[in-house]
Amino acid sequence: MAIYHLSVKSISRSVGRSVVAAAAYRSGQELTDERQGLTHDYTRKQGVEDAFIVAPDGADWAQDRNALWNAAEAAEKRKDAKTGREYELALPAELDAGARKELARDFARELVARYGVVADVAIHEPGREGDNRNHHAHILTTTRMAGEDGLGAKTRVLDVASTASAEIEHMRGVWARQVNMALERHQVEQRVDHRSFERQGREQEPTRHMGVSAMALERQAARKVPDREPVTDLGKQNAEIRERNRVLETARKAVEKAQELFTGLEKKARLAVGLARKIGQRMELER
Repeated sequence: MAIYHLSVKSISRSVGRSVVAAAAYRSGQELTDERQGLTHDYTRKQGVEDAFIVAPDGADWAQDRNALWNAAEAAEKRKDAKTGREYELALPAELDAGARKELARDFARELVARYGVVADVAIHEPGREGDNRNHHAHILTTTRMAGEDGLGAKTRVLDVASTASAEIEHMRGVWARQVNMALERHQVEQRVDHRSFERQGREQEPTRHMGVSAMALERQAARKVPDREPVTDLGKQNAEIRERNRVLETARKAVEKAQELFTGLEKKARLAVGLARKIGQRMELER
């Protein structure tokens, strides 16, 4: 079934990250960070299905990936500056490669239109290990608006706590609508929902985010013993949650089936009573 995922995080100097390095890795290219004097070569990286840039009208210079992300680094003076923002999206495995690319492009266009930033899109294939449905996209955006002459003002609406949460929730809703529209266009029945199970009124318990380290341990164990039990605490907890959800879903379906059966019996009983009345009325007329 189609899976919903959208996460947003910042690329910040405060933790030693370079947005040039991040862009090189995501796109599988070689880029040079002019501020640090370092070249990041990821041309041998596998699994990058496509990479392209969506920029505001007039900002043609931003199509040069190396120029774009060095401009993002040069625009910031603080040692704890946020130099980029990353949106990670799950792309529906039910769509073909062309449809997934167009879907990622549509979301990038929405970001560009709403915030005036540049969006650098990298579409990744599922890893050779793990879930083969895990098609996904990384969209790096600038933290400043872009124009004909370069980068300008900061997009403060995404940096201030009082507005950032509402903005991210809005974009989560936009992504859900775009995914569902794409699924409908391609005649796929499944739909996604960006709301939590609680907000949807569902009794399902959400699984916990595994993280990179836990996932690596689980994959390593899977290589040694396929179909084995989880080896990490988070993996075991998620297995228990999935089992509880399975039991709840089985019970829910049993209740629905019982309700359908009761409704069917009730309908048949009403028909039988109606038929008996008609027979009785006919017998009265014949006397």
